[in-house]
Amino acid sequence: MPPEADSAGTKDKRAHLLAELRAEGITDSRVLEAMEHTPRELFVPAAFREKAYDNVALPIGHGQTISQPYIVALMSQALEVGERHKVLEVGTGSGYQAAVLARLCRRVLTIERHHALLKEAEARFAKLRLNNVTGRFGDGTKGWPEHETFDRIIVTAAASHIPDNLLAHLAEDGVLVAPIGESRHDQKLYRVTRRDGRYQAEELCRVRFVPLVPGLPRENGTREGLSRPGKRD
Repeated sequence: MPPEADSAGTKDKRAHLLAELRAEGITDSRVLEAMEHTPRELFVPAAFREKAYDNVALPIGHGQTISQPYIVALMSQALEVGERHKVLEVGTGSGYQAAVLARLCRRVLTIERHHALLKEAEARFAKLRLNNVTGRFGDGTKGWPEHETFDRIIVTAAASHIPDNLLAHLAEDGVLVAPIGESRHDQKLYRVTRRDGRYQAEELCRVRFVPLVPGLPRENGTREGLSRPGKRD
């Protein structure tokens, strides 16, 4: 659904949100334009449709959330995505973050451990004709083995540390943005750059994300593939 098909009310809500994002320090015009042209109401459950353009996180099922628009914009801006970049996203969720990034780069590969969420996200990508997004059902902590490196990596769930597999995926001069913290009340968003084979981390702000969990959920709700406790989306 392109913005021009929106009702006047939706246009007003979107305009208000964009003004709020600018006031909060989002200055990247490409990121703002991508968010303007990505209908967030398509990515939230029907019960929360009226809150689609509120600057808040919303539940999407399976214990997951669609991130606050400010956080989506901040992470996208921190990535400094170029038109020719290949981006890896760990934690597809509703697909909203991937849809925003798809308007900024050449290709987005996104991994989700909840099969139902992935299928819903893929249907949204198709509806929006975002043909440069490829989804995968799997354990995001393992990365995407077929692709050696990515120009940009974004992790939308928090762990005590960034998995080694993801750091190894980061190309030279690449950027990775991820929340880090032992608990939801002690998380910070970091921007990690790789130069000359070394990693440099910069703290951006305090955040609150769902945990990054290795392995895949079983149908009965337990997890498989776990050798020790972990966190994820």
